[in-house]
Amino acid sequence: MLHHLSCDLETYSDVDIGKAGLYKYAQSPAFQILLFAYSLDGAPVEVLDLTQTGGRAPDWLFAALTDDNTIKHAYNAAFEWYCLSRHFNLPLDLAQWRCTMLHGMYLGYPGGLDACGKALGLPQDKQKMGVGKSLIRYFCVPCKPTKANGGRTRNLPHHDPAKWELFKTYNGQDVVTEMEIESRLSAYPVPDDVQKQWELDLTINARGVAVDTALVASAQAMDAQVRQSYIQEAQAITGLENPNSVSQLIGWLSEQTEAAPTDLRKSTVSQLLKADILPDKMRRLLEIRQELGKTSNKKYDSLSVATCEDGRVRGLLQFYGANRTGRWAGRIVQPQNLPRTYIHGDLLPMARDLVKAGETDGLKWIFGSVPDTLSQLIRTAFVASPGNLLLDADFSAIEARVIAWLADEDWVLDVFRDTGKIYEATASRMFNIPIEKIKKGNPEYAYRQKGKVATLALGYQGGVGAMRTMDSGHELDSLSDSEVQELVDLWRKANPNIVKLWGLVEAAAKAAVVEGRTSFLQHGLVVSRNLDPDHDLDFMVIGLPSGRRLYYPKPEITQNRFGRPSISYMGQNQTTKKWERIETYGGKLAENVVQAVARDCLSEAITRLEAAGYPVVFHIHDEIVVDAPPERQDLEAMESLMAGVPEWAAGLPLNADGWVNEFFKKD
Repeated sequence: MLHHLSCDLETYSDVDIGKAGLYKYAQSPAFQILLFAYSLDGAPVEVLDLTQTGGRAPDWLFAALTDDNTIKHAYNAAFEWYCLSRHFNLPLDLAQWRCTMLHGMYLGYPGGLDACGKALGLPQDKQKMGVGKSLIRYFCVPCKPTKANGGRTRNLPHHDPAKWELFKTYNGQDVVTEMEIESRLSAYPVPDDVQKQWELDLTINARGVAVDTALVASAQAMDAQVRQSYIQEAQAITGLENPNSVSQLIGWLSEQTEAAPTDLRKSTVSQLLKADILPDKMRRLLEIRQELGKTSNKKYDSLSVATCEDGRVRGLLQFYGANRTGRWAGRIVQPQNLPRTYIHGDLLPMARDLVKAGETDGLKWIFGSVPDTLSQLIRTAFVASPGNLLLDADFSAIEARVIAWLADEDWVLDVFRDTGKIYEATASRMFNIPIEKIKKGNPEYAYRQKGKVATLALGYQGGVGAMRTMDSGHELDSLSDSEVQELVDLWRKANPNIVKLWGLVEAAAKAAVVEGRTSFLQHGLVVSRNLDPDHDLDFMVIGLPSGRRLYYPKPEITQNRFGRPSISYMGQNQTTKKWERIETYGGKLAENVVQAVARDCLSEAITRLEAAGYPVVFHIHDEIVVDAPPERQDLEAMESLMAGVPEWAAGLPLNADGWVNEFFKKD
């Protein structure tokens, strides 16, 4: 007989989980499970006080943790799985665990237990208790020693028995909330293949990646030294006590000139320096401001804090972190958002050696700005294990391939099956230029950049604004908006099936929302509306070629910001984190689908690589990094495994390119 154990833990550690992550938190010698709340098969919740049992659990509960016939449920189950594994020194089988947080995110709800419960409209007695944060601060983290608390550094249950009893109530209530969420969502279970992907993701996160701790420590010291010298120089120029203060600095600048800036954002400082009209003192001060603004170097601090005793950092990825598409999100050092590297690959070892040797002057003499060079070297702090090499491969232009495949834009697919020169081919079709003329050395080569910007900017119904945003080389600065619109029109004329796809997806979505109609589109795309009135659930659903689904809660036709009717749904605003109504349209829905399909290709590639003995340590967007032992240092084999076309994506031309190195870099 199959049993279900719902559980929630309250724990203590002297490591800040927010900065160091779960794995270092639970690996601390001070780590301890305090409370273990549980419910077996829906029975009333019990709270086990492990501070009173010497950390021991009843025999039946201990046995249940390893029982194949007992499915363990928790909200953010990665936490309970790893903490219980550490506490009881047990190799707990991930296949026996189910994550209620994943279940909610799969259906489009926010990740936090409190936020998810409120978005689902749980009654007050089923919601998470609001008092939890203060109780966690009191019992779960070290406290500051004071005269009033007798100089202690930790609060124990006997220091405030009333609070401790409230904490036990809070712990039990979390299980009540988790079980209610699971019950509400039960009609829409997480598919088995997504469950398996979650299990593999936790295996990869727990494996972690090696860190060059010597490089990190030297980079931190060098950055601090250089920053101090910049501050001293700025103090000498301005006479200000704190020249890093925005208000003080703007005040000083306004005393120097009537044309002083009103803010010191990066873009403002950059524009002022480009203008080349500043007095020398002001120019130097803004240059210093720009150098001090290299906030990406804080990632060295994050790495230092999060690296475990064995020299590996773990927990870099959040499964289903982008719940609109199912893509992963970055955590701790945010590997999805590492600074770009412009230093030539052949010079990277020299730069790294100079940092590790503390040669600040040498680094500055050869590479220029020290903060900027350190920023570029952050990614090289990820290294192979001793005796191994990092193998890295990424999908080539996967979103452009996927949208062309979904839209049956055959000429684009033919380019990818042949030369792969999509920017040249796009320019050729847009401007009616023979493609053989669009090559370096010919005047026609200038059109390639316009083809590139259009390809990257316009696939999801973007217009003039999208073109200008994507134009990092400022090739379009000399063009008026009407001239840029002409480029938009040329691209759309060259890609009629992609344009048609936007309309098809939007029409199918509107038909689902207004009429409840199910539409079957090409390549297995299915758009429908699903309701579970017993639990007040209502979704617009997009079925993907892989069989996975995208869920849009509470869909409606509402008036958009342009005063026109549009599709909307309830979701978490990525800026404010509030649960609110979000507008969408054909191009945005197409973007969701394309990125979701690309994500499914990546997931299948990760699974194939792991099955073939290639240990994945992390991945970034469409790029996979493997810590390869000697017998798996075959880049061609890795690229071939990645480029394998899933059964559900027949005709999709995938390709992967990569590199082999001792440390992580950007090819």
